[in-house]
Amino acid sequence: MSACIRHLAAALLFGVAPYAAASGASFALSEIAPGVYVHHGALAGLESPARADSANIGFVVGERCTAVIDSGGAVVTGRALAAAIAATSDTPVCYVINTHVHFDHVLGNAAFTGGEARFTGHHELAEVMTANRAYFAEQFAEELGGPGNEALVIGPDQLVEDSLELDLGGRTLVLRAVGRAHTTTDLTVHDVTTNTLWTGDLLFRDRLPIIDGSLKGWLAWMQQARAADYAHVVPGHGPVDHDWPRGADAQLVYLEALRDDTRQAIAAGAFIEDARDDIASEARAGFALTERAHAVNVSRAFRELEWE
Repeated sequence: MSACIRHLAAALLFGVAPYAAASGASFALSEIAPGVYVHHGALAGLESPARADSANIGFVVGERCTAVIDSGGAVVTGRALAAAIAATSDTPVCYVINTHVHFDHVLGNAAFTGGEARFTGHHELAEVMTANRAYFAEQFAEELGGPGNEALVIGPDQLVEDSLELDLGGRTLVLRAVGRAHTTTDLTVHDVTTNTLWTGDLLFRDRLPIIDGSLKGWLAWMQQARAADYAHVVPGHGPVDHDWPRGADAQLVYLEALRDDTRQAIAAGAFIEDARDDIASEARAGFALTERAHAVNVSRAFRELEWE
């Protein structure tokens, strides 16, 4: 099934309302719980033209104001999200929350400047985004509207050291900074009213997870999160899980197999190149976009585990 057809199928399944994006394409939006709206990203890798719209993004509406949770991978995606918000609610955007540093979750931030919105993220996110501003502007120039647009890479001005509660008016969001896991800048968002957890890329569904932080740290977060009772969990990629923690089962199996098989390969004195294809081979079989991601994961797992 192509990414476009898969995206349309998701729209039909979740009861989506279309909005006109700035690019002219439709911007599908699903209300997964009262006042909680998700735009499901396309199943697209880095080489795909759809990469700027590949992450799940959305917003939560309170009586006083609205909070954006990730803004997408391009300014045009952020503008489409802003238009969808305006068509859905009269409350202003007071927070733009980024769940981590990856481009497909943050490069739409510029669409929300000029108002009163606070940009909110993990306590390490501002420094990491500043350090990577030139990289973003060079590697994702098209997503930023052309070359030389470093000023459109917008980092947070409100940092979460451990946890932070945001009042949207009759609705509280609890933000929690996570230790080194998928990245060094992971942040979860819990809407208390509907018991909905936004994980960012701490949870991948359908496409293979990729490590940019710590395998062991990610598994530790998963153990803790799976013990909690959530009504809805919004992953960074893939369908929303309404039967938590079943939606995390495949990722857990893969990451545990990656850890265990890598340890065995290290103990056997195997080289990464020789062991890569055999590591977690069954566990990754049900995922899409595996080749590049798995190679990265094995390399990082080797580096993390070989000296433990």
